Amino acid sequence: MEENLQKIVSQARGSLITRSLVGLLMLTVAPVAFADEISSGDTAWMLTATLLVLFMTIPGLSLFYAGMVRVKNVLSVLMQCFSITCLVTVIWVLWGYSIAFGGEGEYWGGLGMMFLAGVGTESVSGTIPETLFITFQMTFAIITPALMVGAFVDRMKFSALLVFVGVWVTFVYAPITHWVWGSGGWLGSMGILDFAGGTVVHINAGIAGLVTALVLGNRKGYPRTPMPPHNLTLSVIGAAMLWVGWFGFNAGSELAADGTAAMAMLVTQVAAACAALGWMMTEWVLYKKASVLGIITGAVAGLVAITPASGYVGPLGAMAIGLSAGVICFFASTTLKRALGYDDSLDVFGVHCVGGIVGAVLTGVFCAESLGGAGFGVESGSMGSQLLVQIEGIVATLIYSSIGTFIILKLVDLTIGLRVSEEDESTGLDLAQHNETGYNL
Repeated sequence: MEENLQKIVSQARGSLITRSLVGLLMLTVAPVAFADEISSGDTAWMLTATLLVLFMTIPGLSLFYAGMVRVKNVLSVLMQCFSITCLVTVIWVLWGYSIAFGGEGEYWGGLGMMFLAGVGTESVSGTIPETLFITFQMTFAIITPALMVGAFVDRMKFSALLVFVGVWVTFVYAPITHWVWGSGGWLGSMGILDFAGGTVVHINAGIAGLVTALVLGNRKGYPRTPMPPHNLTLSVIGAAMLWVGWFGFNAGSELAADGTAAMAMLVTQVAAACAALGWMMTEWVLYKKASVLGIITGAVAGLVAITPASGYVGPLGAMAIGLSAGVICFFASTTLKRALGYDDSLDVFGVHCVGGIVGAVLTGVFCAESLGGAGFGVESGSMGSQLLVQIEGIVATLIYSSIGTFIILKLVDLTIGLRVSEEDESTGLDLAQHNETGYNL
């Protein structure tokens, strides 16, 4: 473009005004082609997406979980999600971001960017300011341990939760993030497809939540004593906020305002709807009733499953992924849970881990161009190799996260103890841990 404009100037034989107008055209048009790396459009979108992802944790996930616990533990769940948001923010700035994105190692990014060393207003990551990328990834680091809370509500000491989350984000979440998304990370180098966090966030949080629930043991009275949600209205509001916020989660992971982000938004909506219907219809067939708790949980399962696939599949693939997640996660959260007897209080494993596995596996199928996906070199004939990579990533995440979580829990238990006393559990964590109540009892 610049060469063409130079020709126009050299060939102009008109008046001084003509030459001046052509020169002005060069000044206004040339910067478009040779602009700084930062795109104002991409930056504006990513500012919005970052706010949407934070909105998923506070207030979305907080209300979703708060409505499903017993009335004596409502404030404790809200407090856990809120405090995790604060704690992980500080950890991410001090060393978390450096471990995840600070270097080019196979297994971690190192400590070269501790305290965000070298990051300023002029720092760029792709087409957006690096400070914005840091904040966007921070919101992912926040929601991942917050998701775990649902697996062990009603029984963990607040002090133990804070220590556990701080260590877990450092030694489990940040390294796995680097494996998949960091420069030189070994899973990313293998070619794993995880657009927005199927392995990094959901499988990771789901298996860690299950391990925590197993180490802590069942709630007092479970499964003999019924423990129904105390206020499903709050849960519906929270689920709706999660659904809306998930557009920032998935479409924002493109890190640009482009066609891939728009497709990610479309398939996110489609998968959530199909999963909600799938869960509802399964419940309807088996129990002759469609429940509100079922449809909102199904929607979340669909959102989870489409997360790794959102930048790689088309609408038909999203329908298949969503419907599969709705049905499979239903049975994982009911039949499997009852058969094994574990007390995953709010079905974190059944929805997030199982849903994440469904999504990660089916990403390797529906990313093929012949099935409406974005391709990425994957065709029906080479689908097996991509599926193998996806499965290797799933297995690696399951093994590392479960072992790391178990070790951290045991260390915390040996030092300050994990579980509240039976008396505190009977009283409720609102009063026992925080000396407050969310409702006038």
